[in-house]
Amino acid sequence: MIQNTRKIVFIDIDGTLLMENGIVPESAQQACRQARENGHLLYLCTGRSKVEIYDSIRNIGFDGLIGAAGGYIEIGNEPFYHQKVTPEDVRHLVDFFNTREVDFILESNTALYGSRNLQPHLERRIYGDLLNDPAAQERKRRSPHPFMAALIYGEEELYLNDVNKVCFLESRIPFDQIKQELQGRFTAIQSTIPIFGDNGGELMIPGVHKAYGIARLLDHLNISREDSLAIGDGLNDLEMIEYCQVGIAMGNAHAQLKAVADEITDNIEDDGLYNSFWKHGLIS
Repeated sequence: MIQNTRKIVFIDIDGTLLMENGIVPESAQQACRQARENGHLLYLCTGRSKVEIYDSIRNIGFDGLIGAAGGYIEIGNEPFYHQKVTPEDVRHLVDFFNTREVDFILESNTALYGSRNLQPHLERRIYGDLLNDPAAQERKRRSPHPFMAALIYGEEELYLNDVNKVCFLESRIPFDQIKQELQGRFTAIQSTIPIFGDNGGELMIPGVHKAYGIARLLDHLNISREDSLAIGDGLNDLEMIEYCQVGIAMGNAHAQLKAVADEITDNIEDDGLYNSFWKHGLIS
């Protein structure tokens, strides 16, 4: 039965809407389209920056975007809010990572900027040994990862002034050491993206997270928090799962997220998003 009250739903992308192979399950596409037809509002709420919201995702149809883990908000296609990392903090981070050979990505709304050795490191993690393994070469030829095409390499200097957030790959430097070094400048969480490695991470502006963006948006739209739902799978979803009236963890979610969620749906491959929408009357 369809809800009489219009709801606003905040949907994570990686591991929630999008499978690791870069495909959105047909059931999830169907659920999103039908929920909007039924009058509900759907917002992407992701750690990704705008440049990483590919047409295959946008074309499903959403009412807006909370990107960069709360640092950027669009209503429809119009920017509403944008908070950037200070140039001083970018410089400190770039120098720290470069001297310790940590590969990283600076995210802006127009491009993703990779550190000098990022490309071969990331390709090894995605495809395997491209120099010696024909199967890895074939994987790259047949299934080029869309993330790689969005990256810009070869910048001599990465002291940028339009950075939303930062991601870094697993390295010889322990995650906790990186977190401690950047404390006060960035909030560090372990990455929700498998190709970055178990000790890869995301760095965000302190105090900025998905719930922060959601609260700003709800206030602007004059929508009650009681009419909100959130669905996600990773550690950067913790705040929004706790903040929204109903917080739903995917079956494939991180254990910490499942512990704070109001409920747990099925895995992404098992129609988890569709089943949660049906349960809450967003679709029928």
